[in-house]
Amino acid sequence: MLMYVTLLLPLLAGALLPLFRFKSGRARTVYVEAAVLATSALVWFLILRNGGERMSLCRLAGNQELVFRLDGMGKVFAGLIAVLWPIASLYAFSYMEHEERPNTFFCFYTMSYAVSLAVAMAGSLFTLYIFFEGLTLVTLPLVVHKQDAKSVRAGRMYLNFSISGAALAFIALICVMHFGSTTDFILGGVLDAEKTAGYETAMQWIFLLAFVGFGVKAAIFPLSQWLPMASVAPTPVTALLHAVAVVNTGAFAVLRLTYYSFGTELLYGSAAQACALLLTCVTILYGSIMAVRERHFKRRLAYSTVSNLSYMLLGAALMTPAGMTGSLSHLVMHGIIKITLFFCAGAFLVQTGAEYVPDVRGYARIMPGTCAAFLVGAAALTGIPPLCGFVSKWNLLTASAGEPLGPVAMGTLIVSAVLTAVYLFSSAMPMYFRPLNADQAALSGQKRDPDWRMLVPFLLLCLLMLGLGLFSGPLTDYFRQVSAGLV
Repeated sequence: MLMYVTLLLPLLAGALLPLFRFKSGRARTVYVEAAVLATSALVWFLILRNGGERMSLCRLAGNQELVFRLDGMGKVFAGLIAVLWPIASLYAFSYMEHEERPNTFFCFYTMSYAVSLAVAMAGSLFTLYIFFEGLTLVTLPLVVHKQDAKSVRAGRMYLNFSISGAALAFIALICVMHFGSTTDFILGGVLDAEKTAGYETAMQWIFLLAFVGFGVKAAIFPLSQWLPMASVAPTPVTALLHAVAVVNTGAFAVLRLTYYSFGTELLYGSAAQACALLLTCVTILYGSIMAVRERHFKRRLAYSTVSNLSYMLLGAALMTPAGMTGSLSHLVMHGIIKITLFFCAGAFLVQTGAEYVPDVRGYARIMPGTCAAFLVGAAALTGIPPLCGFVSKWNLLTASAGEPLGPVAMGTLIVSAVLTAVYLFSSAMPMYFRPLNADQAALSGQKRDPDWRMLVPFLLLCLLMLGLGLFSGPLTDYFRQVSAGLV
């Protein structure tokens, strides 16, 4: 029952928030942060104590059940969410003082925590699909929160792309229900060899459709345009939901589909696998090139996310235990790094109104804390040791070695790392080595760093990037155990 309490707590806390009609920001802060912290504490209690028991909530369609099971892979995703959500909420309290309708925002923001956890704890493809769709619906109000023309257009694109992708994924769900012994997640897949005999090629191409369908939320090319468009949302949304929860849900679903539903034995060495791998390589390069070209700060980071999400999909497409290890590594490391970079972009925006990369040159003099956090995040995402980004990129590079399309994957990762250095350090270095723009000369001598509710998240995230880089051994070993089915 504790798992159900964990899922219901943020769902009910968010749903009931508008009834309190908080007029005091402090009261709302205490209410939301208490609910989020309590939920995260329950999540970590489950991670440390749960042995992977299967829990059936109810039946919805024939023999299909809503099943929850916190196995090794689910613990990785749930743990990441549980660490980042309280930090992001603290940041959001400060940021949303500059936005309208904070009660509505935190209502859906907190409910999104529950639905994200439900995806992580889903014990079957059927359950994951239900909450995968639910996450689209509960995060849509956050995308359109500003209610201007740009937000509405971004929300419409987000909805259209997400529903279309889910329709492709639904085909795979039906096939697993028909050709599989169960829809539960079992490492190695659940397809019945007798039922699929003679249909192997068809099943491989159906997998590719679902790979793209679930991959829409992970912004796979050419269905990635919704993510840069969604950067019009408030920064806590783009930072957490569109750099961690929503987009990582797409990568997480692809991992589940590949390793736990279809199984790599059916897919490895097929033309469908080659197409999936090449598609991720194209997306990695596309996102990196677009990030280099983009001058808008948040959209540059959004294109960076497009690229880095396909690092995770590349690991899934390798269809080896080492590939899964690399994918899980980048899911965790990228989430911590990218949320930091988005937080910095939001701090620049609310403190000075700076939206474009050239606007922030010389800012190390007036926002030293924010610029330092951005520099650490830039170094980490580029893959510079001893920060955590090096660990996940190294795991993916070594996983690619010796594979049929390994040289293509390795070359893509190396070129992308160079492009990452270009688009991030061309943003970071002018903060330190260029003067303020002439139209911002009046800011000279001022201190414009945000308050402690933003600076504390910066500090915590930088410590995580350094700590996970220096002491990555136990975590990487755990990922290998997950990939081997030992936890």
